[in-house]
Amino acid sequence: MDFFYATLGLVILLLAGDSLVRGAVNLSLRLGVPALIVSLTVVAFGTSAPELLISVKAVLDKVPGLALGNVVGSNIANILLVLGIPALITGLYTADCDTRRNYISMLAASVLFMLLAAGGVFGFWQGLTLLAGLGLMLISAFQEAMSHRRKVAAERRAALEAAGAIDDPDALEAEAEEEGEVEGADPNMPWAKVIFFLVLGLVGLPLGADILVDASTNIARDFGISETVIGLTLVAVGTSLPELATTLMAAMRKQADVALGNVIGSNMFNLLAIIGISGLVGPIPVDPGILSFDLWVMLAASLLLAPFVFRGWHMGRSWGIVLCGLYMVYVVALLGG
Repeated sequence: MDFFYATLGLVILLLAGDSLVRGAVNLSLRLGVPALIVSLTVVAFGTSAPELLISVKAVLDKVPGLALGNVVGSNIANILLVLGIPALITGLYTADCDTRRNYISMLAASVLFMLLAAGGVFGFWQGLTLLAGLGLMLISAFQEAMSHRRKVAAERRAALEAAGAIDDPDALEAEAEEEGEVEGADPNMPWAKVIFFLVLGLVGLPLGADILVDASTNIARDFGISETVIGLTLVAVGTSLPELATTLMAAMRKQADVALGNVIGSNMFNLLAIIGISGLVGPIPVDPGILSFDLWVMLAASLLLAPFVFRGWHMGRSWGIVLCGLYMVYVVALLGG
């Protein structure tokens, strides 16, 4: 029954997280918040809400190993499985991707996280340090997005002016500022529906987290393994399912930049936001096994992306087999230890 309750809690979390994102996005847009700000903040935080609620609940329930295991395990699964499975099915053509800046930021976040973990605990000041890193990341992402939009608007303006097809060049930049889809956006969504989605998300997230954390703790005790290992495996893979769905769809549409960006962004938020906030709630001791093994696996998995990011290597089926195989080896080593 514990596996059933764990699955039930996970399903509630995923549905509630999606509901919260839809409600928050449309509320923000209705209140006049620019779409760019919404995509960088509301959507990013909303899609990480299940992991955040799990980690906070685990800290409050005195099983902090589950919180840390969830984050580290999710980052490993995001690279080896969330990229490996789409590569195995359709392949990822990364030659035209430009994710170098975000990739370097992810590596910097990983190194910062490891340095703080070496102190043996994520407490209040470690949490503040991670959240400061998150703030810098958001500022950098905003500046990059604005620069890209200005560049696109300038190129379109020049092309239309050359063709004599534009009377008001300044209107083009305003158009570029408003264009682009935001996940979960529906300009015609009624206020009642917006409130319904918000309430559903705000009620479902803590409920799902409570069920999943309790069931995972019971599973760990029944099988004689630690909550940290459950977090690194069962909970981590479960909370990576939304990223897997998004990445698989992007791969099928030949949008490798979206697939890579989804994984890189998710990993940065996991490290900086989730443990940063959870560390403010209560101390999170670092399991010696995570410090000596899992964090290094996470860093090694992150470095595996370097040739795809910097050299544009094609992530074909053979690489998909390698990545998925490495994840299986990791899980076997973890459970065997």
